[in-house]
Amino acid sequence: MPTDNSRRLLVVMPTYNEAENIGTVIPRVLDSNSDSDILIVDDNSPDGTARLVSQMSNTDHRVHLLQREKKAGLGTAYVAGFKYAIDSGYDFVMEMDADLSHDPGEIPRFRKALEDADVAVGSRYARGVSVLNWPMKRLLLSYASNIFARVVTGVPVNDLTSGFKAFRVDVLKAIDLNSIRSNGYAFQVEMNVRAYRKGFKIVEVPIVFTERRVGASKMSRKIVIEAMKIVLLLGLGRLLRFLKLR
Repeated sequence: MPTDNSRRLLVVMPTYNEAENIGTVIPRVLDSNSDSDILIVDDNSPDGTARLVSQMSNTDHRVHLLQREKKAGLGTAYVAGFKYAIDSGYDFVMEMDADLSHDPGEIPRFRKALEDADVAVGSRYARGVSVLNWPMKRLLLSYASNIFARVVTGVPVNDLTSGFKAFRVDVLKAIDLNSIRSNGYAFQVEMNVRAYRKGFKIVEVPIVFTERRVGASKMSRKIVIEAMKIVLLLGLGRLLRFLKLR
């Protein structure tokens, strides 16, 4: 555990088979901000990701590892990381991918954004489209999905599905993490919706997203279907609250 968590940031990074990237991304995260620690939540990667992280943690007290017994999904990995941050007394928590699609050099911009906001979302669509090396089909799916989620949920954020974001820990404390229903990429939408409905201020930090260079994407048809269902349920909740207030 960190010895001094005064105004400190914990970067939570779920991993599954990221051995090719982990040795590069961790030093870059730590170099980006002297007040940042990193927590790797590894789902028993068969490629030895956890072993590499454990070796790094032995030489750098800012590197932490949370090992899980099996692959249990993105959402539950982040929830585990959020609870770790709350229990350890951190002030800010950041989500980011381990595949270098999110630039660690942007972390100070998120810290700056949280001076006047509660949630900072790294947005690929705040200024047009800022995505590199995606096939057109995937780009259109992502862009359309975000329009759909924004209309259905009523949350005024252009990139509700972004996994590059930062929270004040008070936001995570106010959200009942045990009641989170989503586990794939819909988790990102649900966290934004819950924060917005609690009255927290959300701002977008324009970013450039770059498709991973090595390793395999975790996107699947099952994840896409889950996202659609969760967005519709969140939209239904919005409608019911509206009717109740009338």
